[in-house]
Amino acid sequence: MESNLFRYIWRHSRREQLGILFLVALSLPFYFLSLNLPKDIVNRGIQGQGFAGPTDTQTFLRTPVPLSETLSGEQLYFYDGMQLDQTSLLLSLSFVFLGLVIANGLFKFVINTSKGRMGERVLRRLRYQLVDRILRFPLPHLRRVKQAEAATMVKDEVEPLGGFIGDAFISPAFLGGQALTAMVFIMAQSFWLGGIALVIVLVQAGLIPKLRIPILRLGKRRQLTARELAGRVGELVDGGLEIHAHDTSNLERADISDRLGKIFEIRYEIFRRKFFVKFLNNFLSQLTPFIFYAVGGVLAIQGQLDIGALVAVIAAYKDLPGPVKELIDWEQRRQDVQIKYDTVIEQFQPPVILESERQNPDADPGPPLRQSVDLRNVTVNDDGDTPILKNVDLSLPIPARTAIVGAGASGKSQLAQVATGLFLPAGGTVLLDGRDTTNLPEAVTGRRTAYVGPESYLFPGSVGDTLLYALKHRPIRAAERAAADDQAKDAADRETAAAGNTLLDPEADWIDYDAAGVDGAAAIRQRMVAVLETVDMGTDVYRFGLSGTIDPNLRPQTAQALLEARNALAVRLQAQDLQGLVEPFDTDRYNSNATLGENLLFGTPIDPAFAPDQLADNRIAREAMQTTGLEASLVAMGLQIARTMVEIFADLEPGHPFFEQFSFIDAEELPRYKSLVAQADKVGLDALPDGQRRQLKRLPLDYVEARHRLELVGPEIERLVVATRHELDRRIVRERPEAVEVFDPERYNAAASLQDNILFGRIAHGRANAVTRIAAAIAEVLDRLDLRASVIDVGLEYQVGVAGKRLSAVQRQKLALGRALMKRPDLLVIDQATAIMDGQTEMRIMDNVLRERAEGGVIWVLHRAQQASRFDRVVAVEAGQIAEHGRYDELAGANGALDRLIADD
Repeated sequence: MESNLFRYIWRHSRREQLGILFLVALSLPFYFLSLNLPKDIVNRGIQGQGFAGPTDTQTFLRTPVPLSETLSGEQLYFYDGMQLDQTSLLLSLSFVFLGLVIANGLFKFVINTSKGRMGERVLRRLRYQLVDRILRFPLPHLRRVKQAEAATMVKDEVEPLGGFIGDAFISPAFLGGQALTAMVFIMAQSFWLGGIALVIVLVQAGLIPKLRIPILRLGKRRQLTARELAGRVGELVDGGLEIHAHDTSNLERADISDRLGKIFEIRYEIFRRKFFVKFLNNFLSQLTPFIFYAVGGVLAIQGQLDIGALVAVIAAYKDLPGPVKELIDWEQRRQDVQIKYDTVIEQFQPPVILESERQNPDADPGPPLRQSVDLRNVTVNDDGDTPILKNVDLSLPIPARTAIVGAGASGKSQLAQVATGLFLPAGGTVLLDGRDTTNLPEAVTGRRTAYVGPESYLFPGSVGDTLLYALKHRPIRAAERAAADDQAKDAADRETAAAGNTLLDPEADWIDYDAAGVDGAAAIRQRMVAVLETVDMGTDVYRFGLSGTIDPNLRPQTAQALLEARNALAVRLQAQDLQGLVEPFDTDRYNSNATLGENLLFGTPIDPAFAPDQLADNRIAREAMQTTGLEASLVAMGLQIARTMVEIFADLEPGHPFFEQFSFIDAEELPRYKSLVAQADKVGLDALPDGQRRQLKRLPLDYVEARHRLELVGPEIERLVVATRHELDRRIVRERPEAVEVFDPERYNAAASLQDNILFGRIAHGRANAVTRIAAAIAEVLDRLDLRASVIDVGLEYQVGVAGKRLSAVQRQKLALGRALMKRPDLLVIDQATAIMDGQTEMRIMDNVLRERAEGGVIWVLHRAQQASRFDRVVAVEAGQIAEHGRYDELAGANGALDRLIADD
């Protein structure tokens, strides 16, 4: 990238800069006229210079032809003007002054908006180029980049450049032109006053920038320390588990405090210096008016300067400090943003960077890989440039199933990594079907090969999005848009092109169905389901689907089918005499297997304020409880629960299983409720403050009679709860109908999960294997009604979260394997991706993948050498060298490296 900020700006905005500079030049004559006109208003319009009497007139708006007298011998005029008396001349000059003010304002408006647009356009280009370079970082360098620091640089550190880019050439021209125009005008009125103003301006222009240089150096230090702080905070987030596991939170607090202290000291020093410079600059700016009033006044008294000229000089100087100050500020900003630009650019200039052509979306992936991966004298270094693999020569046939084994840091992973062409060696050559990977485009390495490492990263999105990610290399089919949207897209594309960004449409269809081996969107779903079964994640996605929701307006057929499943499940449970495993919802009956809060609401909350455990604080719910008389009963129940919990937990340690079973009160809250019970016993429930009564009222909302068995919900409480349920329903329908989706046996509940819609009740507590038996019954019903595919479709919409954090580590690895399998690579490299799984799961997935890859190449880095029996060929790595390689049946039992590694497993 260009190292000099000004050259970068000029290269990418030359045309816009010249256009705005032309406007700046055009505006200066209008600015000069606006400075000169007040003198005529005072002298001719107000004092009446040139008028002999009240009826006398003067010519107004006479417009001479330039150089006409020189060329023709007489003065010619475009317009001879008009004759006006003193009053008319005063008003005319005033209106002309108003017109000049409007014209100057319009010039500023157009210039500022134009340079602002230009600045944001170049900033957009710069940010795009920085991200583009991140995408082109070689993988070894990318591993050394802290994500928080890179994000901070792209987002925040280049932000000030956007405002300066528009000012880089325009501001010195515009402000300098205004200052020079004002200075010329002042000199024309009075040489001495102009000389004084010029000397002070030169002192300001020379002294102030020098005083600001230390401030800029401090600003660079502040920027670097703030960037390091951002990186450190990112490390705290990523390493949160280790901090808690080793009780090092106070060490990290001390480190952060020290870093914040350094930033404080730097910023305080910046404030001290900055405000001293500001004080000095303001003093020099106000010194000149003092001299003008004193010296100019004396000259006016002596008759050497007329009053109009003095007023015009003072008015002109009033406008002079502004441009001068802004020019000084511009110089400080120039140095500041150049420092920022330098510190950012140096982080995006790695020793080696991938050529942009290697990521050309239209690059030809070439023919399928069918021959071999050849390593010739290959050396791979770690981050400290220490060799891990040394002078390796090896040929691996691509169609084969090859296992790589080795102990610890033998270099086996690095061998697999360079085989894909994604990781470039420090020395030697890697050939894919005879083509040097150093020059191969990612259209080959990213489509013909696939790599799955031991810790895979998943981008935010759904399970389906994650699986399809490997098929999105370039837009395949244009997005369908309405005519108005097409026009808006065309305008956006023109701006995108002007900013030097890619014109690839993110809303287009990017899915390469051919690479997946299917012919369209319908078949791709079947392919995803098959891949999920291959990586042993079909059951997980099925469960995701059962816990997911659908919009019945968008999927009316699925919603209707799930209602049929609800009825079919009830029939099936009754036929098998299992109906006691589920207590169905009935609007007129209390459900003893649901919480009291769920019984009250009798629906699924859409607004969190209506969550069952929040009803004690909900105005509508409180009014309904007061109407039916349930509120007093809930307070009494709450006191009884609190008293029971205090008695049960009095001698138990925090973490005792009882705390989980009776999840009304946390161990930390127990002392507070103990004192509350004591106060209630002392003064009575009715005398308790409203806040404490509400605390007690919250406790029963989580109470489940069938689970907790404290015999608190009898027939009277059940009657009150059902009555309050109906009252609450009427109030919700009247005031907040969109807040709750009420249970209805004839309707699909859009806010509830698929499983809750099918069950339409609660699984009975205390029944042996109730959850397992109900899950099996639901699965049987769904299979019989051909609804399993619909449930999996919902499961494919399950959001994996940031970096896949909503999934377990095993699920992330399974999904990463599925992502790689979706594109059917010619060569699949799996680097200990299943090492975190249990043995049975790992073997099942390995067998499935090898079966799936019957016609494709597989290189699998194993963490247990005994697994190598499933592969055709084996490569044993020891201390960065190939100890032996060949067919498994040739190496096994030969007392070589493979046998030693198997013995060590």
